[in-house]
Amino acid sequence: MPASLSDTQIRELEARLKDRLTTLVEETRQILLASDKEPYIRLAGEVHDIGEQSVADLLVDLDLADVDRHVEEVRDVEAALLRIAGQSYGICTDCGDAIAYERLDAYPTAKRCARCQAQHEKTFISPGHPSL
Repeated sequence: MPASLSDTQIRELEARLKDRLTTLVEETRQILLASDKEPYIRLAGEVHDIGEQSVADLLVDLDLADVDRHVEEVRDVEAALLRIAGQSYGICTDCGDAIAYERLDAYPTAKRCARCQAQHEKTFISPGHPSL
């Protein structure tokens, strides 16, 4: 049976996760509000050559990439909060051993122990990385 986290440690990590969730939601809202102020159609209407079109496309893509990153992190934070509610937080989803508090302190959404995470990273290619 894995060594469990203390109630104090869990409460501290849960509070940090909730704070991060609030921050992510607000940052995403701000990005979306800002993108409404400068719609792509207006940017595209102001371009006069292919270079300017590329810059307009890049600006829109950067906003979308930020939103995508925020959404992924929101999912991770919500999953960690569900693990806390289900009393499985701090237990590796792969091997069932305890996740070290130091790892959770550095990365509160961790769902694997360091050993299983290293194996996972060797086994699975991260999204967005080309492979041949």
